[in-house]
Amino acid sequence: MGEWLTASRIVDLVIVLSVLEGLALGLHHRLTGRGLRPGDYALNLVSGLCLMLALRAVLDGAGWPWLAAWMLAAGLAHWADLWRRWRLRPS
Repeated sequence: MGEWLTASRIVDLVIVLSVLEGLALGLHHRLTGRGLRPGDYALNLVSGLCLMLALRAVLDGAGWPWLAAWMLAAGLAHWADLWRRWRLRPS
């Protein structure tokens, strides 16, 4: 059991649970018309997933370009989410 509970495996589990959460929210909205629309949370979810993939890359000993790429992707998704929210905000 201890071999399975490595830091990388825990991050993998959190990534899988996050993806399942996003899918469940989307399915709930599609079936009921209630709850959050995928467009309301998708960029935020992508940003978080990219941060988790950056952590995963570091834990696996990947080179700095992988860390930089995942961090850049997270930042871009976060920026896009903020930009979208700012534009939707009533004046």
